[in-house]
Amino acid sequence: MNQPASAKALLPLLLFLSLFLGVGVYFQVTGVDYAFYQLNSPVAILPAIILAVLLSKQAFEERINTFVAGVGERNIVTMCMIYLLAGAFSTVAAATGGVDAMVALGLNVIPPQFLLPGLFIIAAVVSTAMGTSMGTLAALAPVALGLGQAADIDLALLAGVLVSGSMFGDNLSFISDTTIAATRTQGCAMSDKFKANLKIALPAAAITLIWLFTYDTGAVPPKIPEANLWLALPYFFIIVLAVLGLNVFAVLTLGIILAAAFGMVTVDYQWVAFSKDIYEGFTSMQEIFLLSLLIGGLSALIRQQGGLQFLADAVGTVTKRLFKHKQQRAAFGVAGLTALTNFAVANNTVTILLSGEVSKRLAEEGDLAPRQSASLLDIFACVVQGALPYGAQALLMGASFGLSPLEVSLHTGYCFILGGVSLAMIIWRKPLESRASNTATA
Repeated sequence: MNQPASAKALLPLLLFLSLFLGVGVYFQVTGVDYAFYQLNSPVAILPAIILAVLLSKQAFEERINTFVAGVGERNIVTMCMIYLLAGAFSTVAAATGGVDAMVALGLNVIPPQFLLPGLFIIAAVVSTAMGTSMGTLAALAPVALGLGQAADIDLALLAGVLVSGSMFGDNLSFISDTTIAATRTQGCAMSDKFKANLKIALPAAAITLIWLFTYDTGAVPPKIPEANLWLALPYFFIIVLAVLGLNVFAVLTLGIILAAAFGMVTVDYQWVAFSKDIYEGFTSMQEIFLLSLLIGGLSALIRQQGGLQFLADAVGTVTKRLFKHKQQRAAFGVAGLTALTNFAVANNTVTILLSGEVSKRLAEEGDLAPRQSASLLDIFACVVQGALPYGAQALLMGASFGLSPLEVSLHTGYCFILGGVSLAMIIWRKPLESRASNTATA
């Protein structure tokens, strides 16, 4: 049985954030690369779990049962299984040349004077297909750096454009871990969240493209990597099937099989390599897999002790003072809670996992449709993540381009525009729907 609202129950969460953030700040000050990723999050959360167990007033056996029940919660396990399949698809498609094919396909149709908006679109498409902003940046950075140097483009601007495009796809992709986490925690279908998201992301992307079209990048012809363009088809295949509403497990499984089949026909992809790449894809999701399970257990303990109720009450009190309309209160509550959490943890998926349950409660109290709360969760997690100078995306591009991560984050125009458009639409109540209008289920 859950206890009354209690601020004390949030101490384990604060300990986790303090460890994760404090160690990152220390390594950042001492000049270590990827400072905020020196302490792996599944390790940083272990002391918090121990503290949560010690703070519980249940019998010891019941405390452990509460934790294990949280680890095995249906949505948590579902997310973890999807992570494994998404990792396998990304790895197999990359190994067979699918990433190069997507890059080459985009560069074949970009006029040189439209290099910046073109790279934004390529990054957006690749990230939507791969479901990962980091994978997209790792794939595109070498090509983009060469193009930027040849065309004498400000590298900080170019890096910001790539991060912007990758966050567009990370926010919308059906196989992105943020989409998976947002839809499972809010209880809505991926296609419903996608449609709600698109109403906000497309205007923001259009404004970003107009802004990028104002830059003159000259007439330097881009150097297109060699690739078999047919290998891009598996990416489009999973997007189409997902939009049509096919179960995500079926979509990813068929995507893996199709990517391997194309590779076997075109580049002599071997069965042994196929099996190894599937496992490599599984292992690439190890950290988020473990963290999802552990956060599920920690959240169960915090919830049982009244921590999440306290947080929901606190956010609800603040938003009630600021806004009269209940859906606006819910929307701003979800957005604010998500943004603040992401500032602390510098990881958009972790943010959604931590704030998902409280956001769902705020949405229920404010009569906000699950598709709307899922959309806002994902949007504001990606907005803050893309603009953080200590986020993984800025750190990766800074290292790849020889720039300060702060230079990169200051040029992620789409992230700032997306945040502005989202807030404007909430104020005008344009994207808001009641829960009664949401008939889809996850």
